[in-house]
Parts: sequence; C-alpha cells; structure tokens
Amino acid sequence: MSQPANERPTKTVTPHLVCRDANAALDFYRRAFNAAERFRMPGPDGKTIMHACIQIGDSPVFLVDENPQWGSFSPASLNGTPVTIHLQVDNVDELYAQAIAAGGTVKMSPADMFWGDRYGVLIDPFGHQWSIATHRQDFTPEQIVQNMKAAFGDGTCAAA
Repeated sequence: MSQPANERPTKTVTPHLVCRDANAALDFYRRAFNAAERFRMPGPDGKTIMHACIQIGDSPVFLVDENPQWGSFSPASLNGTPVTIHLQVDNVDELYAQAIAAGGTVKMSPADMFWGDRYGVLIDPFGHQWSIATHRQDFTPEQIVQNMKAAFGDGTCAAA
C-alpha cells in the first residue's frame, strides 16, 4: 500500500550519493554536517554499503558504495562531479569551518554574494561538491541584477 507523498520519509527530490568507501562517508557527513544516520544496509560481503540513509537538517540523503559492475561510479572514479548539493543553514561560517575541519577541501570560502546569501563551496573527501549558504538580505530581482553587474562589471568576480 503506498503512502501519500506528504507522509513519506523522503522529500520530492532526495540525493543519492555514490561514494568510494560509503562507511567513511557516513562518518564524514556526521562530523561535517551533523548528519543523523537513519539506516545502513550492508552489501552481501558484509563490508560495503548496499544502501544507507542519513538526514541532514530536515532532508534525507541516500548513500551507496560504488560498484562498477552495476555501472555505479563515484566522483573519485569519474574525476569529479558536475553536481553540487546545496545546504541552507543558520550559520554558514560555522558549518563550513566544521566541514573543513572534518576533512573537506576549500573550493570557495564563505563570502557575501550579490543575491543576498553568505555562501561557500567545499569538496568532501569523496569528491562530492557542497554549497552552503545562509540568507542575509532580500533583494528585488532588479537589485540582484544591479549587484551582479557590480560584482562582474569587468568580467571577473569582485566582492559583492
């Protein structure tokens, strides 16, 4: 029997991350993003993760170990990722520092952005890219365009 959408344990969109060493990834996400583990299902070998679920804030995230035989590759095997996972938080500077201390790599340190967020980007030890933001100021669409032109006026990104 199916559950109504508003009663399901997932949201409309739930990221499903493929990781090389999903056990280590589960530990990193706990330390970096205060993730709570909801469940972990080991694979037939008892070591790899066939399926796991964590919760970051109010959102579930699924994880699995990469398995090339099933066509399941991690960013480590693909030399990076074109996907960014976004976290909206109360204090970007605090959580960003926590994630870097847990083993993340700085891609863009938190800074005030032209659209009104304080925003930063990091790469986790498994190759996944995370943007983290705290909303600071509301702008109209016209103000955002003006702020963007000021930030990129010469074709490069200046302070917002």
